[in-house]
Amino acid sequence: AEKELLPGFHQFEWQPALKNVSPSCNVGIINGLSGWSSSVDDAPADTITRRFRYDVALVSALKDLEEDIVEGLRESGMEDSACTSGFSVMIKECCDGMGDVSEKHGGGPVVPEKAVRFSFTIMSVSVLADDEVEEVTIFTEPKPNSELSCKPLCLMFVDESDHETLTAVLGPIVAERNAMKESRLILSIGGLPRSFRFHFRGTGYDEKMVREMEGLEASGSTYICTLCDSSRAEASQNMVLHSITRNHEENLERYEIWRTNPFPESVDELRDRVKGASAKPFMETQPTLDALHCDIGNATEFYKIFQDEIGEVYKRANPSREERRSWRAALDKQLRKKMKLKPVMRMNGNYARRLMTQEAVEVVCELVPSKERREALRELMRLYLQMKPVWRATCPAKECPDLLCRYSFNSQHFADLLSSTFKYRYNGKITNYLHKTLAHVPEIIERDGSIGAWASEGNESANKLFRRFRKMNARQSKAFE
Repeated sequence: AEKELLPGFHQFEWQPALKNVSPSCNVGIINGLSGWSSSVDDAPADTITRRFRYDVALVSALKDLEEDIVEGLRESGMEDSACTSGFSVMIKECCDGMGDVSEKHGGGPVVPEKAVRFSFTIMSVSVLADDEVEEVTIFTEPKPNSELSCKPLCLMFVDESDHETLTAVLGPIVAERNAMKESRLILSIGGLPRSFRFHFRGTGYDEKMVREMEGLEASGSTYICTLCDSSRAEASQNMVLHSITRNHEENLERYEIWRTNPFPESVDELRDRVKGASAKPFMETQPTLDALHCDIGNATEFYKIFQDEIGEVYKRANPSREERRSWRAALDKQLRKKMKLKPVMRMNGNYARRLMTQEAVEVVCELVPSKERREALRELMRLYLQMKPVWRATCPAKECPDLLCRYSFNSQHFADLLSSTFKYRYNGKITNYLHKTLAHVPEIIERDGSIGAWASEGNESANKLFRRFRKMNARQSKAFE
């Protein structure tokens, strides 16, 4: 029974067989570097990474859903005999780095103090019966952001910024994923062999990881967006009207142009031609917006606006560092007193959720001298709170249809407010996530039906479990903080 629960116990086959992947089905946890020749290095290679073979892990995840799939077939009136082929499975992939996973008092081998976790979630299973035109969805993951639906595939002790090591460790996963795109899985579900095709969508990456995987410059770049070619200055002038242009293929083409410089140009001209795509894209990601980090990024931005409003920056240029510090202290003190919000080192999800409320704005307004500025702040937050559910909801068309319809109007209004009342902050600059929030949300939702469901939260909350299993209570309480 225990063996049944580990990936690698179920019988399955691929047609055609996967390239460069062994056909054996009973493989459990493998060394993530298997197949690499070992080198003399500072960390013993056999401790760096452990993973499941991708296909074996997918089979195991499908077998976990066996009852749901059979149930779904029954409900949609496709009894067993009709469909053995034509199943397609939508997979969300997540990958996230975690800082500081040192053992508190372990005597283990020397490994980097950072880890990266790669995981996947089965988002939906649909089936196209032989004589039908429409696909019927027979299973949809009800909680796509729970750590329970988020299956770990690979754990590595690697710093996510160490591009070489990261790509070396993820290389085999990318190869297996590419092999699976070309092939069909034959697996017995509900007692009959059925054939599945997999569609992979890498959406659970934060901006840093997307830029790294897709060969774009780091997030401080003038090319502010991972979805369109806008520069920071353009994005702050035209806040709303952009459409998604970037994709993996285009990034690859642009990298080739960058590498070969076919129209001999200077570095600046060349960089402008490839819009900041100056490294080889390594793994295909789906251009989307990461809802969790979007929340955090925008809350950070509001936190700064609050400080600037307390200090009435709109009246004067270049306040000194001391003045800024005093406004920040005043803001923190007020939030702590009235909202019980402790100041945090780095903005996190929970703080962001508490800060982005009408209640918090009222509290901040007590410190803002002028009446019209207070009104502007209230309005800014009111609009933001109408926009936010649209990119947080798992299914916005069901959960908040009216807000979805109003999104473009609200974002236009929000942008107008920023570029008039708050233009001291948005003169030629705007933050990456704010640009995406204003410009790209409706288009992504039209394409995917949801942003929230494809976010990286499942993976992020499973990071907690990882720490727990490592008996690693980092970031809970440090004596001297």
